Amino acid sequence: MDSTLFAKRTPGFGLKDWEGQPDMARMRAYRLGRVQAELKRLGYAAAVLFDPINIRYASGSRNMAVWTLHNPARYLFVPAHGRCVLFDYHGCEHLSDGLETIAEVRKARSVFFFSGGNRMGERATLWAKELADLLREKIGEERRIAFDKLDPTPLRALEALGYEVGDAQEPCELARSVKSPDEIACMLQALSVCEAGIYKMQEWLKPGLSEIELWAQFDETNTRLGGEWLECRLLASGGRTNPWFHEANDRLIRAGDLVAFDTDQIGPFGYCADISRTLHCGPGRPTPAQRELYTLACEQIAYNLELVKPGVNVFEFAERSWRIPQRFVEQRYSCLAHGVGLCDEWPSFPHREDIALGRGYDATMVPGMTLCVESYIGEVGGGEGVKLEQQVLVTENGYQLLSTFPLEERLLTAG
Repeated sequence: MDSTLFAKRTPGFGLKDWEGQPDMARMRAYRLGRVQAELKRLGYAAAVLFDPINIRYASGSRNMAVWTLHNPARYLFVPAHGRCVLFDYHGCEHLSDGLETIAEVRKARSVFFFSGGNRMGERATLWAKELADLLREKIGEERRIAFDKLDPTPLRALEALGYEVGDAQEPCELARSVKSPDEIACMLQALSVCEAGIYKMQEWLKPGLSEIELWAQFDETNTRLGGEWLECRLLASGGRTNPWFHEANDRLIRAGDLVAFDTDQIGPFGYCADISRTLHCGPGRPTPAQRELYTLACEQIAYNLELVKPGVNVFEFAERSWRIPQRFVEQRYSCLAHGVGLCDEWPSFPHREDIALGRGYDATMVPGMTLCVESYIGEVGGGEGVKLEQQVLVTENGYQLLSTFPLEERLLTAG
């Protein structure tokens, strides 16, 4: 059976009464329920979330996501039972109107240096007292509260009031790891936009175009089709493909170059499309060395995809994974696979070499997880490298490919 058939049933953007569409209210209820279940399991009375990705997951509320990634100007109180209270940036209280996950919106009291300066201690004390009042109102005398991000000054102010502060990233990441059908439908929209951007780059690719000009075509497509931002700008050509992790710059792409990229795209509905491809810039044919790199990367991806199924543990996956030829081991990618949802997420699947160094943690694949399976093949001191990555859904019996953009046939054959 074609493993891409599921991905080919991507719904449209608009709501229709004659077709199945994502149900946003149902999705919000599922996501909040997942977070609250994890809070209860871990013994937390509530969580306070500053990370905009966690806020969006738990409530559906979105506001200045990139800015608030580094300025904690809004936060969400999530009780283990009941609806949330959102503290939003001043003048933005109306942005969450109609969200049934939120019982109340209040003006946020910012407790970071930009807003507090040399009065941070004073502001943190007021912030802690205000939050403590809410906690007593909503959860009584419970004292075990989880935070995903909290600077030292407000942390000390809250602890001075007798609260035990834990890590909310754990319940949030565990909650986010298993996707509902509505989430998968949203993710397929993000992947559709992502692959349209890849196609546009493929069309534009020619000698004399700079890396950043090529990447701009991808960025523009994401914005035009309803996407939100790009986590990185990982695109490199020619000798800059080895080692990996160069970001796009003004280098001019030359005929015969490999051009490798990793999308890291936050697309429509806030879902991540994280796939990698390596293209060949014509005119002319790929060299034998380029074809060897590409073929090995394809072998690694294809082999490891067949290991994706429920019940497979991180350590088992590493041990059974494709054996990287020794000359490419040193520059192996940072992981074999990782979770993906509103961004790159738990769990991460390390290489066996990294487990031997004491890295890695226990986690197991379950149905509903979405994963990205990774490969980078490039020799230390080599001329070029190849980056590939596929996004998949873990099913009851194995996996379904969610990313459908084709591989480069001319890099796979000698013809």
